[in-house]
Amino acid sequence: MVGSAHELERETESMPQTTDTYYKRDFWSSENLKYTQPHFRMEKAARILNSISRNKQCDLLDVGCGPATLKQLLRNNINYHGIDIAIHNPAPNLIQADFLENPIKFYDKNFDFVIAQGVFEYVGNFQSQKFSEIAKVLKEDGTLVVTYVNFNHRNKNVYWPYNNIQLFEDFQKSLEQFFRIDQFFPSSHRWHHDEPKGRVMKAIQMHINGNIPFISRSFAVEYFFICSLRTLEIGEPNIVSAV
Repeated sequence: MVGSAHELERETESMPQTTDTYYKRDFWSSENLKYTQPHFRMEKAARILNSISRNKQCDLLDVGCGPATLKQLLRNNINYHGIDIAIHNPAPNLIQADFLENPIKFYDKNFDFVIAQGVFEYVGNFQSQKFSEIAKVLKEDGTLVVTYVNFNHRNKNVYWPYNNIQLFEDFQKSLEQFFRIDQFFPSSHRWHHDEPKGRVMKAIQMHINGNIPFISRSFAVEYFFICSLRTLEIGEPNIVSAV
């Protein structure tokens, strides 16, 4: 766990924040094939979405959908749409687009749910802009589910293509400019900075949706953030429209 303010400041100074390296379709067309089979975080994301939807008919946008594997795990009441820079199997509910060079949107459609898992580690200097664009496609009573790696982990593992690396507190503050964080919790707790792989450990951690004092900060692998649109205070500028 990060201790004193001095320790936090020292860690922040030594941590790279963003770079100008952005990977394009030639990279992602092979990279996203690693996710043709559901992995732990995706399975947990689907469990969260299925629970929140409560069997009601709803529309979902999967930002950075890759091979659209998440769709396999969702109940039939969730109408799935995806956007990605590299779509391998074109379909009417999928759009191939570089959403760093273009706005995040699916024609003129608005959504009950937007999910972005394993996305914001790769958006570089576009983080605030992409939060703003997601806010514009989310219905007023909609829900955003977003994940972000815990770079406060005791054994921090930084995947080499990441270009947007920051501490939990900084990501949280940026997210709160556009959304109200209704809940956040670790994807899992691990001594090593990787998701659980064993059947028993996966089963246990799949159902832990809470923060453990003094433990989560240092052992959370990633975080889930469950968010709704911010309600502006009187006289507060609408930065979603301004961005």
